[in-house]
Amino acid sequence: MEGPKLYWQFRMCSRASTDGRALASGTGADAIQSDAANRDTVIALVKALGPIDILVVNAGTLIIGDPLALDPDAVDRMIDLNVCAPYHASVEAARKMPDGGRIIVIGSTNGDRMPFAGGAAYAMTKSALQGMARWLARDLGARGITVNIVQPGPTDTDMNPGTGPMSGLMHGFMAIARHGTSDEVAGMVTYLAGPEAAIVTGAMHTIDGGFSA
Repeated sequence: MEGPKLYWQFRMCSRASTDGRALASGTGADAIQSDAANRDTVIALVKALGPIDILVVNAGTLIIGDPLALDPDAVDRMIDLNVCAPYHASVEAARKMPDGGRIIVIGSTNGDRMPFAGGAAYAMTKSALQGMARWLARDLGARGITVNIVQPGPTDTDMNPGTGPMSGLMHGFMAIARHGTSDEVAGMVTYLAGPEAAIVTGAMHTIDGGFSA
């Protein structure tokens, strides 16, 4: 693949922030407001975008707590955001994706390891992405379309700040005891989106400072 004619970073979120719009404007991308928990909305949005060479799905939410006490509706919404949205976005994009395209979904190291209590539901959603990638890779492989999961560990974001109340606990599980950065995760995504990764598919790419080692 010489290079994508169109690059979409499809970050499905409930709101498109001012910072997000500014970043998109500076990189030639578009910031689109969408409810990723709504299956029909996700499918309609991807369909409306037309052929996509590279799809990066970076939607997700985190709910941690005693499984006996968690709100079932909140758990179902997390499943919709973390599992159903990436699946439906990937399948819809694949309908018109040119041969040699890329599907990259941001998962989590917790798909492999959940070393503390309260994370069963969240870990379940991230493990589900692994199965999705393995099977979609086979379904789309004849067209040279790759499907990969990037699995960050603790990463300095609004959802999991590097100075947050759980940072000390998380760093205690890591070989490199610090939060990762969004730029480090983006570097992994860039590699998977590029021509050097044309044969890399159906794989989990963990970038977690040794959290799951």
